[in-house]
Amino acid sequence: MPASANIPPLALPFVSERAKRTLDLVEEFVEKDCIPADELFQAQLGEGETRWKTIPTVLEELKAKARQLGLWNMFLPRNHFSQGAGFSNLEYGLMAEYLGRSRTASEVRLVLVGATNNSAPDTGNMEVLAKYGSEEQKRQWLAPLLDGKIRSAFLMTEPDIASSDATNIQFSIRREGHEYVLDGSKWWSSGAGDPRCKIYIVMGKTDGSHPDPYRQQSVILVPADTPGITVNRMLSVYGYDDAPHGHGHLTFNNVRVPESNLVLGEGRGFEIIQGRLGPGRIHHAMRTIGAAERALEWLIARVNDERKKTFGKQLSEHGVILEWIARSRMEIDAARLVVLNAAIKIDQRNAKGALKEIAQAKVLVPSMALTVIDRAIQAYGAAGVCQDTPLANLWAQIRTLRIADGPDEVHLQQMGRRENNARKDEVAARLRRQREEADLLLVANGFKKSHL
Repeated sequence: MPASANIPPLALPFVSERAKRTLDLVEEFVEKDCIPADELFQAQLGEGETRWKTIPTVLEELKAKARQLGLWNMFLPRNHFSQGAGFSNLEYGLMAEYLGRSRTASEVRLVLVGATNNSAPDTGNMEVLAKYGSEEQKRQWLAPLLDGKIRSAFLMTEPDIASSDATNIQFSIRREGHEYVLDGSKWWSSGAGDPRCKIYIVMGKTDGSHPDPYRQQSVILVPADTPGITVNRMLSVYGYDDAPHGHGHLTFNNVRVPESNLVLGEGRGFEIIQGRLGPGRIHHAMRTIGAAERALEWLIARVNDERKKTFGKQLSEHGVILEWIARSRMEIDAARLVVLNAAIKIDQRNAKGALKEIAQAKVLVPSMALTVIDRAIQAYGAAGVCQDTPLANLWAQIRTLRIADGPDEVHLQQMGRRENNARKDEVAARLRRQREEADLLLVANGFKKSHL
């Protein structure tokens, strides 16, 4: 059954015929070309320090085929950008699910998503440049990123503060004449290890004395080869280094860039990152749905393996296993609807108009996927935690999403505050009115008022 036949009925009216055809192409490209290339990618990457300098040739071959099929830059939504492939957030979300069906999460980024030029953090960075960049910034950096000739990194998180509260940012961006001077440290700078990474999008503080804590920060473009930048190390994710992509820990010491590198204007940093992170969270969530589907497939394959019997029966004959499969199916399908609802809301309004829906997807989906992946790991036993299946790596990568782009707790707190503030007065008034009407009915019919 083609992918287009599996679009949830609630989303179907919002999906064009062109998007359906492209979705089927994406599924076929992923299943027949990309997933089989996963192991070759790792083999060509090699071992040791060369892994940070090597771009496997299979990736370039897949990129060429993706462009030939028209599977390129699908992520830029048509209602906000002219540079993309002309799909909506919802339509790309459906495609992103299939881009997440890779053998390992690192290969999702580098083989599948990289092959179609839809990889993070480049997608978000391209959206920043397309939406907020000057014409010169677009010419110099957006054009080669859209063409897949270079890569980029987004530098926001810092090692010496609690970065879950972005107002804590200490990285200094100060103006001197016609230049900005940058000093400080950044880490978890995903993509900084890639030898093709040529531009950093950096968030720092330009005015620490501004009375509004959300107007103290700015975003600036810094070429990766600018003097004064030191790449201290690459950070691992539960032991995986994600080479050559990498997550860098960088130090800036008296780094100077022209004033023209500032994006949008001083004090506009929060405005920019909110515009960047909203759609990006949906992309992450839909790729995570795909990863959960892949884990469920591995679970089903394991429990029906004739060689793997316990207590005289196949694993699929044990009731608890069938319950795992059933719960996984329900949880994946429910989470998918939450994400697609958020994508539709963004399309109808924008990321700011879909804050609740984006937060719901961001929190719900990784937790769901981790549960499904954990069931698959349990079914495989010891094999599930080693390199013989993709499950351990999938779990490690998805686990980071409960922290990346804002920890779950921050989103839950903000979502709870909005829900409470928006409804507390209306709910109290409605319940009071209903109670009063109930008391009138009781008295009119010869009963006493309630004690509530």
